[in-house]
Amino acid sequence: MWGMPRMRYADCNGSQASEETKIMVNIGGVRQVLYGDILNRYPETRLAELANCSSGGYDAIFSLCDDYDPARKEFYFDRDPGAFKCIIDVYYFGEIHVKRGVCPICFQKELEFWKIDPSFLDDCCKSNLNEKKEELQEIANRVQLILDDLEGDPSDDRWQKCQKIIWKFLEKPESSLPARVVAIMSFLFILISSVVMCVGTIPELQVEDAEGNHVEHPTLEAIETVCIGWFTIEYILRLISSPNKVHFALSFMNIIDVLAIMPFYVSLSLTYLGNKMMELSNVQQAIQALRIMRIARIFKLARHSSGLQTLTYALKMSFKELGLLLMYLAMGIFVFSAVGYTMEQSHPETLFKSIPQSFWWAIITMTTVGYGDIYPKTTLGKCNAAISFLCGVIAIALPIHPIINNFVKYYDKQRVLETATKHELDLMELHSTEGKGRNEGNAAAGLNGMSMSQSDSYIPLLSDAKQHRTRLQSCK
Repeated sequence: MWGMPRMRYADCNGSQASEETKIMVNIGGVRQVLYGDILNRYPETRLAELANCSSGGYDAIFSLCDDYDPARKEFYFDRDPGAFKCIIDVYYFGEIHVKRGVCPICFQKELEFWKIDPSFLDDCCKSNLNEKKEELQEIANRVQLILDDLEGDPSDDRWQKCQKIIWKFLEKPESSLPARVVAIMSFLFILISSVVMCVGTIPELQVEDAEGNHVEHPTLEAIETVCIGWFTIEYILRLISSPNKVHFALSFMNIIDVLAIMPFYVSLSLTYLGNKMMELSNVQQAIQALRIMRIARIFKLARHSSGLQTLTYALKMSFKELGLLLMYLAMGIFVFSAVGYTMEQSHPETLFKSIPQSFWWAIITMTTVGYGDIYPKTTLGKCNAAISFLCGVIAIALPIHPIINNFVKYYDKQRVLETATKHELDLMELHSTEGKGRNEGNAAAGLNGMSMSQSDSYIPLLSDAKQHRTRLQSCK
C-alpha cells in the first residue's frame, strides 16, 4: 500500500517542509513540486533519474532536462503541461488516463520522453491510441500509393510503365480529367444496360421471332451488345494492367464484373451452338435463366459510389447486430406461428393448416407486411397477431441505431482520411519547395547544410532511401 499521497500539485511557494528529497519542475510554464520517494516508485523513469542525479553534476542534469536554474533549483521542460498532468498519475495511482482534448499520438511521444511504459495506459485509452495508429497508417499508405504513382520505378521497362498508366487511368478517376471522364462513361453504361434489361421485358416493346416467341427488340439488343463490349474491354484492360492477377481475379467486385458479362457470351454460344447439342426449348430456357444473371451488373455501381461502399462496410461491421435481429425474428416466428396454429384450430374455416404454413403468416406479420392471404379469425388468434407484430417492430428497431452509427462513423472516417491525405501531400510539396530554396541559399553562402527546425511530431516526408514518410507517421 502506498498510503496517503501528498498534494499532487503543490504550490511551489508554499511553506510545507519535508526532510525528504523534493524537486521543482517547470513544465511549459507550470511549476510543480514532486517528492523523491513518490518518483522512486518507478526508478527507470526520467523524473526518478532527475531526483537522483544531484550528485552527478550539471552534465547529468542537462541530459535529463531542457534547462536548470541552480539558484532556484528548478528544472525546466519544454513539454505539454496538460499531458504531464496525466502522466504524473502513474506515480500515485499506477495507471494513466488520457484526458479529453489530448491527442493520443502526441501523448505517446510524451510517454516516450518521460520514459513511461505504455502498459500503464488504461484499456480505454489503449484502444483509442490503437485506433489512431490505424488511421495514421492508412493515411501513410494512401500517401505512399500517390507518391509511387507520381514518381514511378526507374527500373521498370516500357511495358511495366504502360501497365501502371492503364491501371491508374482505369482505377483512379481522381488522377486526371480523362480518367474521370472514363469513370463517368462506365457509370452511364451500367445505368443504360440496367434500364435496357428492364425495358426489354415490356411486352409492347418486344417482337416475335420466326417461331412466334416474344424476344427483345433488335434496337435494345444492339444497345446491350455495345454495353457488354464496353464492360468486356474495361475488364480485360484492368486484368492485363493489374499488379496482382490472382488477387484481381478473386476480388469480390471483379467477380461481379465477370458475372455481369458472362451471361451474354454464354447465351450467344447457346444460341449458335446449342441447337446442335440440345432441343430448342431447352436452349431457350437456359438463355432465359442466364438473362436473369444480368441483374448482377447493378452491383457494379458500388465501384463508382463511395456511398454504396460505405453502406457495405457498415453492414459488414454490423454482422453481430444483424445476427441478433435474425435470432429474435426466428424465435418470434417459431413461437407465434405455433401459438397461432393452436389458437386457430377451433375455427372451422381456419387458414392455419400446419405450423410450417404458419411460418409464412408469422414472417409477414412480424415484419408488418401483412399480405392478407392468411390471417386469424378467432379472438385469441387476433390477440396473438397483435402481440406478434408489436414484438416484430421492437425487434427490427433495436439494431437500427448501431448500424446507423457504424455507417456514420465509417463515412466520417473516410472523409477525414481523404482530407488528411490531401493535407499531407500539400505539406510534402511545401516542405520540398522550402527545402530546395534553403539548399540553394546555403550553397550560395558556402554552407554545407542547415538543419530545419522541426517540431517533435515531424519527420521529413522524403528520405534519401526514397522511403516516403508523412508527418503524421512520426507520431506512431
